[in-house]
Amino acid sequence: MTPNNRPSERAAVVAVIDPDAYSASTVTSDWVDAAKFASYLAIITAGDLGASATLDAKIQQATDGSGTGAKDLSGAAITQLTKAGTDDNKQALINFKAEDLDINNGFTHLRLSMTIGTASSDAGALLLGFDPRFAPASDNDASTVDEIVSV
Repeated sequence: MTPNNRPSERAAVVAVIDPDAYSASTVTSDWVDAAKFASYLAIITAGDLGASATLDAKIQQATDGSGTGAKDLSGAAITQLTKAGTDDNKQALINFKAEDLDINNGFTHLRLSMTIGTASSDAGALLLGFDPRFAPASDNDASTVDEIVSV
């Protein structure tokens, strides 16, 4: 680690599920090439959950950027957030490494999947990539990243 490096040179926003009021459904991020970073962090944010609502999130893997053969990444799912569990305005994190993918069977891409159950709810999520294969990390930011300000 170099103390002169900016955080945006070490980590990138590689995918996002925009914060919104989602109906009961599953929403997903874009597929990400897992080879660009050594490790990843998904940040799931629950806002106000609807009556009896649930929120689940997990990481999925695929053999290409179009989602071929998509399957869940083992162990990469949050414990369900619930309205009954007073999980309004809470966050959950999923840490994993690129090497956790089923590389032996050709799985090279990943995405974040978030499922709202029962009732419309406010939620969103970010998928961050850390330890870029080639720096700076910000070269691999999602196209939705509009600006990086450094002081």
